[in-house]
Amino acid sequence: MNLFQSVTSALDNSLAKDPTAVIFGEDVAFGGVFRCTVGLRDKYGKDRVFNTPLCEQGIVGFGIGIAVTGATAIAEIQFADYIFPAFDQIVNEAAKYRYRSGDLFNCGSLTIRSPWGCVGHGALYHSQSPEAFFAHCPGIKVVIPRSPFQAKGLLLSCIEDKNPCIFFEPKILYRAAAEQVPIEPYNIPLSQAEVIQEGSDVTLVAWGTQVHVIREVASMAKEKLGVSCEVIDLRTIIPWDVDTVCKNADPFSLGLYPTGKDEKGDKRSLLNEKVMHQTSDLLASLFCFVLGCFHPVVTVKASFLIALDLLETFFIADDGTSPVFF
Repeated sequence: MNLFQSVTSALDNSLAKDPTAVIFGEDVAFGGVFRCTVGLRDKYGKDRVFNTPLCEQGIVGFGIGIAVTGATAIAEIQFADYIFPAFDQIVNEAAKYRYRSGDLFNCGSLTIRSPWGCVGHGALYHSQSPEAFFAHCPGIKVVIPRSPFQAKGLLLSCIEDKNPCIFFEPKILYRAAAEQVPIEPYNIPLSQAEVIQEGSDVTLVAWGTQVHVIREVASMAKEKLGVSCEVIDLRTIIPWDVDTVCKNADPFSLGLYPTGKDEKGDKRSLLNEKVMHQTSDLLASLFCFVLGCFHPVVTVKASFLIALDLLETFFIADDGTSPVFF
């Protein structure tokens, strides 16, 4: 399966296993923009897979209400860039529902899915990586997979978790590659980072699409510089696996954190503070972040649409960019 098929398989497993599970969002009834829900309405009926109005705040608010009744709510925000109208519902309602009621009520069976990140031609409203906005909010979990196998196992864990979860799906990876993914349901634990390559000189930490970038960087560093790189996929952004990252971030090594966010809106401060606090020699630990440019949009009058696509390349770490180091 490729990544979008693995998401479909996870949703199929959830609907088959849990008779209370429902899927809703913009265009999900016919399969969705990226075809992640294709065939599910025909299989499970219009009462369990259905479209909503174009209103992200309403989608999440509706999902909270469903989850509070004890049903399993799986909401889709068509693009992560449009999740902001639902920000209040997520951080002030979903994240705090259990606490405001003294655990008498909760909406822990809510999962919010959303395509995430750059593709290369999405411009300003189809390219954003907003996970950092939610990384400062206790009460929710934020997860980003790197591959089809990871996507299915992590999504099923989000759906079954007893806390509201946001599951961002790297849309550039939807059809990028395929791998062996079981048809049967399986789970990958949340809040557990994975060390996907051992190393001794540099610790590279990333999530989602950037994991593939740093694996290539690690190979280049070994081949051209003789530098041994440890590669860690964080997988869960909040609550993240402090123990694994700090255990593998040697106090005399360099920590490199590439992200798809801009230079002021990422998770670097949380990672930096926690790792420096946990490692034994604070002054010997060095940290570097590879980030996008801090700019909302290209301010040019001519060739505006072309300029927007050019801007997006500044957020994608590759050989054609000049990323910001901090």
